[in-house]
Amino acid sequence: MSEVAISEGLSEREVAAPKKERTFVMIKPGSIERGLVGTVIERFERKGLTIAALKLVQLTKQVAETQYAEHKGEEYFDALVAYMTSGPTIALMLEGLNAINVARETAGKTDPREAQPGTIRADFGIDTRHNVVHASDSEAAANREIGIHFPELS
Repeated sequence: MSEVAISEGLSEREVAAPKKERTFVMIKPGSIERGLVGTVIERFERKGLTIAALKLVQLTKQVAETQYAEHKGEEYFDALVAYMTSGPTIALMLEGLNAINVARETAGKTDPREAQPGTIRADFGIDTRHNVVHASDSEAAANREIGIHFPELS
């Protein structure tokens, strides 16, 4: 295969040499209730990501609305905020090579029914809201979300 064929259809991020990144992951309230915290963290660690920061936090409505601001105006926004404030969450800053993509791939697609078997959401998710984890989808989102939940580290 030529170099062009190998990189065809891949984003610049996927073709570029791996770089150490940090990303944000949040373990959702229902996952804590179901006793999945250790399993979820282990899945990320097995993919080479390390925990740089972790805290158990009860989100306020204001923080949840800030976290999910891009969804404001969607019909599901209020229910999402209510769910995310219904119990404690675990905020994680993870580090590793290509951490953002690795965390997203490990989590799986937002809808557990569409996620690949072996991903966190396929294995433990219930629906698009109760899908176990939130994982930043870009470097900008990771930096913004780390700033919200770990302002001392941003």
